[in-house]
Amino acid sequence: MHKSGILINPVVKKSHTPLSTESKIKKVSAFLVTLLIVIVSFLYLDINLYDTAVAFPAFGIFFIERFMPPNFSAIPAAINLIIQTLYFAVVGTGIASVLALFGGLLLSEKTNSITWLRIAFRAFLSILRNIPILVWVTLLIFIFGIGSMVGLLAIIFATLGFLSRSYAESLSEVAGDKIEALHAVGATKTQIICHGILPEFVPAWINWTLFTFEINLRASAILGMVGAGGIGLMISTHLRLFRYHSALALIIVIASLILVTEFITNRLRGRIQ
Repeated sequence: MHKSGILINPVVKKSHTPLSTESKIKKVSAFLVTLLIVIVSFLYLDINLYDTAVAFPAFGIFFIERFMPPNFSAIPAAINLIIQTLYFAVVGTGIASVLALFGGLLLSEKTNSITWLRIAFRAFLSILRNIPILVWVTLLIFIFGIGSMVGLLAIIFATLGFLSRSYAESLSEVAGDKIEALHAVGATKTQIICHGILPEFVPAWINWTLFTFEINLRASAILGMVGAGGIGLMISTHLRLFRYHSALALIIVIASLILVTEFITNRLRGRIQ
């Protein structure tokens, strides 16, 4: 207390509490274990970083000599396959997004209160999600043979599991005064879903769908390399026939298409948010 009777608060110095010894040991242990796993992985795979670094100049020389300059004369003959690749992504994502909406409703606790049904669908969709798209293509080729239908089905199966999980998480996060008001007036579960949850979920639905479309367009470009149609088939053919200049031109075209699509979808997602 000051002599004048005015109370003066003492200045309290902030002290930074040092990390406990146990916390330090845990962090160091985690780092050492991670480092050990990386080293063991390199040794097991017999990867020599020096040889890899030395090989890069040779790769650059090979690329410049064999691939440059690109030969765009093959592009007119590839227009149909480029359009087919784009359609794979559009149709596959569209069908998967509709099916995944029902999957998301069945996976979310907010829209499906039947525990055993949620668990069963979660297990089924997890299987779809965890099988890579190229594995799906390989399996479907044995069933249906080589063709465009194989590529489309592979995209739908691979996308369905991913989108269902993403939609379910977004549905579970939906909350707001509208839903509480519907509860208060005694609305049924169906009414709450249709008039409360789904309208709030639409922006997330569009965002996830556009993001998945970008992924599927990239995947569609390589499906042809394993016999599922699309531009990948022509790229693979040119590479096997040592027509590297034409193959590079096709790669540039498909990369440009993917970049333009990514730019457009990012702008759309930005406006929605």
